[in-house]
Amino acid sequence: MKKIDLYTEVNHNSYPGRGIVIGKHADAKHAVIAYFIMGRSENSRNRIFVSEQDHLKTQAFDPAKLIDPSLIIYYPVRVLNDMTIVTNGDQTDTIYDFLKAGNSFEAALRTRTFEPDADNFTPRISGILDRKTGDYRLSILKSANHNPSSAQRFFFEYTAPLAGEGHFIHTYECDGNPIPSFSGEPKLVEISGSIDEFTDQLWQNLNAENKVSLFTRFIDLKTGHFETRIVNKNQ
Repeated sequence: MKKIDLYTEVNHNSYPGRGIVIGKHADAKHAVIAYFIMGRSENSRNRIFVSEQDHLKTQAFDPAKLIDPSLIIYYPVRVLNDMTIVTNGDQTDTIYDFLKAGNSFEAALRTRTFEPDADNFTPRISGILDRKTGDYRLSILKSANHNPSSAQRFFFEYTAPLAGEGHFIHTYECDGNPIPSFSGEPKLVEISGSIDEFTDQLWQNLNAENKVSLFTRFIDLKTGHFETRIVNKNQ
């Protein structure tokens, strides 16, 4: 698979929807996670990211304008021991609960499907990083060509990842009506630079009209110490 430039990739797509990046930094010492959300409706754009200890949650920027919280208010990031979970919906909690009970990432997601937002039927994208090994997994749950009677579940596993490489998965191929779901394997991307450079470059290249919030985290693979950055358009 050809390695692509993450910033160019998002710059050329006005609406990738929500996106997850997981990989190993070029310094070989840090794991890197990024999660961003975009929105077309007022309800989707009325959000911010807020830290809660190790975790991350979404919150209404203006509670008075919140219409339907069911698909927009959730924990995108939860941490359980050495495992960091990142998803685009409340399946974060499903994965967390399954892992806590001794079950697997895959088993958790086999109990879930795409979002019930006809006619888009937005895919659920999920990732998990093992800090002890640096290994990570990604998944996408989507409908078969917007047919709600058929669910497709894809899992991708990356062991012993190479320094400076990560994978990028997002909910939508591009803008549209209905919006076409992401297709194919997660994209191989380069990961380098400081956390501030990485965050700034990613934020600046997301579509200015549609971007809402961005979360990034660099995790020291040896100690578990991490640094986090959050950028909210509404703040």
